[in-house]
Parts: sequence; structure tokens; C-alpha cells
Amino acid sequence: MLEEIGLSSTNELFRSIPSDVLLNRKLNITEPLAESEVIGEMKSFAAQNSAAKKTSFLGGGVYSHFSPTVVDHLIQRSEFFTSYTPYQPEVTQGTLQYIFEFQTLVCQLTGMDVANASMYDGSTAMAEAILMALRVSRKRHKVLVAETVHPEYFEVAKTYTQHANIELDKIRFDENSGRILSNDLTKLDEETAAIVIQSPNFFGCIEDLQNIADQAHEVGALLIVTVTEAISFGLLKTPGACGADIVVAEGQSFGVPMSFGGPHVGMFACKQKYVRNMPGRLSGVAYDKDGNRGFVLTLATREQHIRREKATSNICTNQGLIALAATIYMETMGKKGLQEVAMQNAQKAAYAAKKISEIEGFSLAFDAPKFNEFIVTAPLPAETLLKKLSSEKDILGGIALSRYYPDRPNDFLVCVTETNTRGQIDSLVSSLRG
Repeated sequence: MLEEIGLSSTNELFRSIPSDVLLNRKLNITEPLAESEVIGEMKSFAAQNSAAKKTSFLGGGVYSHFSPTVVDHLIQRSEFFTSYTPYQPEVTQGTLQYIFEFQTLVCQLTGMDVANASMYDGSTAMAEAILMALRVSRKRHKVLVAETVHPEYFEVAKTYTQHANIELDKIRFDENSGRILSNDLTKLDEETAAIVIQSPNFFGCIEDLQNIADQAHEVGALLIVTVTEAISFGLLKTPGACGADIVVAEGQSFGVPMSFGGPHVGMFACKQKYVRNMPGRLSGVAYDKDGNRGFVLTLATREQHIRREKATSNICTNQGLIALAATIYMETMGKKGLQEVAMQNAQKAAYAAKKISEIEGFSLAFDAPKFNEFIVTAPLPAETLLKKLSSEKDILGGIALSRYYPDRPNDFLVCVTETNTRGQIDSLVSSLRG
């Protein structure tokens, strides 16, 4: 193969890879082992995972929630576990039906007209929403992204748009409220294709979506709303009811394990009039000549279905199994169950925030309404504090904000979900006080 393309070595083939990231040694793996030996090795590795034994208040995009046993039980059925893209509707009615139900549930959660059959995750869904907004607006090239959007989501968006002649501009946030700075909305103009807002935002603060939507629509721009904590849908007014044009979300909170960051599932919904610009594909209802209902893939604008240059997205996919897990979770919990979980999150987070703010030297960084996350300002560097909590108290107290915002060394993000007991919250508070 090398000879055919005029190269002399595999090193020459991979010369585009920077030398500082090459391994340049053999992989550090054992010789072949018997199955029993492999199980023993895995158990010894698992025993080193001390984080699993610690009380966690970590959030920031991936959340610890209770998942009913039925979710894991059902998705491990062989017909679900081994399923692939449902290209042939006559043999994949079950898969197409649960995708259709997933789409229906996403529409109900977001308050939008139509949803696709899921995306990789929340971050890529947001990047795809930006590209979609540019397709809708056509001649516009500027997109405003709130500084309170998850910083890693913003990095993914930059990767997607870096060679597409797209101008990504940030909207700053108010130092008191933790919401976007209304003065910065003056950046909205006739060149703006869309404005991207996360709510609850990365600081846990709930944004005033209706006001932002009104200002965006005045100049003909679209409002893209990103949600990283899907449980918040159970309590907050839907983005659709607040004027959103496109809504994307990370569905990991719906019965999907944290799994060290993936695989997760992205949700993507929009207004009906924009459906032909939406990436991915949809499961739709069809009827045969006898009037029998069936499900089929429709508006499939992926490169697997149409010419690459005509595709709305070349790398989006359907996280089918994970979307199924989220569907089973939502169907199992029901409307009231989801509301109850959301309420527990909000109440427990409010209790934790109040108790922490009463500790001498500690305060809440922002005063905007919150859901289940909030920023704490400590009297010492947050990284030092969190390391001490972890090593001395077995508590993962949060995420140091300096990782993303270097000018905020004493701030850290705390997340409280329904899995945190009052005793665990009190233990965090007493440990911080100590």
C-alpha cells in the first residue's frame, strides 16, 4: 500500500501527527491472559477507583441521578443491544417506534414542534445548531455565544466552525447575577444569524430567555437554547414557550450512566418551519394502502442517505441505544415523576447553598435564580480546598472554576441532585467549616 502511494514508511504516512503526541514506545500491556486472569486483573483495577467510594457534588455537564432498574434491564435485550441504523423499515418497526417516541418526548420537554432521532451528545448538538442557523439565515455569518455556555461546548463549536468563515463572538456575563450582560446584547445586528444561550447556564443560573428571544427576533436572528442538565425540564418553563427557535440538550440525566463522560445522547428540536435544515434524520409515521400504521425514516439528510455535499451534517449520528435508555427513563418516571425529581434537585441545592453561604469566609458568587448548581466563593484557592476535601474527607466538593475561568481562582461549582442525602450535604458544610 505504501509503495502504491509513493511512501517509504508508516512514519511518513502519519507525518501530519505532531511528534510531541506520538507514543514512540510499545504499548504497556500484558502478554495474553486466561479469562479468569483477565477478570482478576479487572477487579484489581476496579479496586483502585477510589472516586466511586466518595460523596460527590460534581456537575458541570455530567450528573449523578437515580436510574430505575428497568432502564438497564430493557436496553440489554438482544434486539435493542445489537440494533443498527433502521434502514429497512419492514424489519425494524420496533426501533423506529421507540425513536418516534423519543422524538415526541423531546418535543414535549422542549416545547418545540419537531425533534430529530438524537445526536452524539449535547456539545456536538449545539455546534450543529449553529451550522443549522447559518443555513436558515443564509447570508449572515455572525453567531453570538454567551460566556455562560459550558466552556467545553464552546470549544466544540469553535472546532466545527473554524474553517467555515463564521464569526463566533462572546457575550459577557454580569458579575452580580451570573446571567448574560444585557448591555452586551447590543452586539445583535443584521449580520447575526443566531445567539446561543445556556439555561440553566454553566454557573447554574437561570437566564431570562424571553427577553433575549425578543431582542434576537427584532434583528431577525434565531435563539438557540442549550440545556446541559435535562432534569431541569421537569421544573422550568420550556424554551419553546420562551421564544426559542432551536433547542439542544444533553440527555445523560435521563437514566444514562456518567460513564466517565460518555457515551451520552444529544437532543435536538426546532420549529416546524426549519425542519428541512435540521441535521440528522427523523422517524415518521406512514400508512400503507390498507391504512395500517408504520414507522419510517424521513428527511434523512445524512451523508449515508444523500450526496455528501447536500448533507446537512456529515458526522452526526443516532445514539440509538442511549436514546432508548432516555426514552424508557422518561416513560417510567412520567410527567409527575420528572417534576418530583426536578423539585428535589432544586430544594436540596437551595438547602446546600444556604448552609454554605452561612459559613464565615464563604459566599455565593451570584444572586440569580438557580436550579441544582451554584458557584461558591471560598476564602482560599478552590483547587487547594477541593483537594483537601477529597483526600481528607472523601468528598468530591465540586469543580474549580479556575480550570475554565483563570481570573476566578477561589470559585468552585457545586452540584446537588436527588442522590445527595441531607446527611451528605451537612457533612460537606461541616467539612468546609473545618
